[in-house]
Amino acid sequence: SAEIRSLEAQNTDHVAVLEDCIDFSLAKTGSEIEEKLDKGCLPDCLDDDIIPNVGNEIGAEAQIRFLKAKLHVMQEELDSLASECRKKDDENQSLKSRLKDTEEEKTRLQRTISVQQSQNEKYKMLSQEANKKSEGLQQEVIALGKELEHLKRVQKQAATSQSATEVRLNRALEEAERYKVELNKLKQSNKDVVNQELKAIEELKTENKKLQKEKGELIAGFKKQLKLIDILKRQKVRTQ
Repeated sequence: SAEIRSLEAQNTDHVAVLEDCIDFSLAKTGSEIEEKLDKGCLPDCLDDDIIPNVGNEIGAEAQIRFLKAKLHVMQEELDSLASECRKKDDENQSLKSRLKDTEEEKTRLQRTISVQQSQNEKYKMLSQEANKKSEGLQQEVIALGKELEHLKRVQKQAATSQSATEVRLNRALEEAERYKVELNKLKQSNKDVVNQELKAIEELKTENKKLQKEKGELIAGFKKQLKLIDILKRQKVRTQ
């Protein structure tokens, strides 16, 4: 989705910054300063944040020891920050992988729902055709009923044809019953199929909602990680 692509782009930018932060080191600068300190020379410019004003009142050797200790602490803090940045980068990669898996699962479920809906439409059309056929059979039953009444009247009028009329009557009743049984079977079969498909679609929709919720939670966690990276970056700048 557009939101995930935007987050991935932001993550790429932050990862690039993190890599720059990790690659950047005070080793060279620290070595140069430490070399000067070992020679008994103080740096050309000392910030009051590094050595307070009272530093002017202490000897050069004490200032050198203080600067060495300060440099060692700053290097440890930088190494710790770089390690934390790498750790957060690994966590972000894991979140990206989970987001990708969730998106793929969502796509698969959407395809499944589409297929199920297509099949449901097909069964709906079959049900409509069955209803039309049922209406036709009902009309036939009505026609047979009318014919039965007619045969009854003919039976009264023609006693000589009573046997033949009874045969037609029984045959008509059997046909009507057979049509009725077939109609009931067809209705029940279509009803069961439609109910099963509707149930399957509801289950898929429920699963899709669950995945959407997980996706939102992952995105929220992803944003928190990005915010933490920005905080770590600002801490590094202040440390420098």
